[in-house]
Amino acid sequence: MDTRLLYTVLVAAVALGRLIELRIAERHRRSLLARGGIEAGASHYPWMVALHTAFLVACPLEVWLLDRPFIPALAAAMLILLGLAVGLRWWVIATLGERWTTRILFVPGSSPVTRGPYRFLRHPNYLAVVTEIAALPLVHTAWITALAFSMLNAWLLRVRIRAEEAALGAASDYQAAFAGRPRLVPGGPRSGER
Repeated sequence: MDTRLLYTVLVAAVALGRLIELRIAERHRRSLLARGGIEAGASHYPWMVALHTAFLVACPLEVWLLDRPFIPALAAAMLILLGLAVGLRWWVIATLGERWTTRILFVPGSSPVTRGPYRFLRHPNYLAVVTEIAALPLVHTAWITALAFSMLNAWLLRVRIRAEEAALGAASDYQAAFAGRPRLVPGGPRSGER
């Protein structure tokens, strides 16, 4: 069977997973707003949606249009990374429960969640996203997509993390709760470090 077709099915499955996540996030968003939740950083949200949508289109396009080869060893390694990233994302969703959304939403006065993957990192969900954006294209050697969208995502995450940490810091004891915890990578820069 043509590996490009199998790869396209994989990307479609990832896209379906994203649609399911968006439904969950919307349900949580409505609940948080009903409880007095406040949204922060809304201006960058359309850019985030556009980036992730374009990413899911670019992955198979590069493979088909540029006839990218399938390298089994690379594909296996990237599928493992992709699986770990998906597992981490669902651990985050399960840990945050109703607080998990794709937007920056918080209920003033709520204590930050510090259990689950948050014991180790401030932003484990973003680590999952970074890993997926690098790994999914490389399953079928779409290296241009991996590189371009990793760079765009890094820029967007810089904006988003600043907005998220500012909002949570103003509304809760977020800074104290996460003092000394790295943002994205275990052993990486700690809070307050650049």
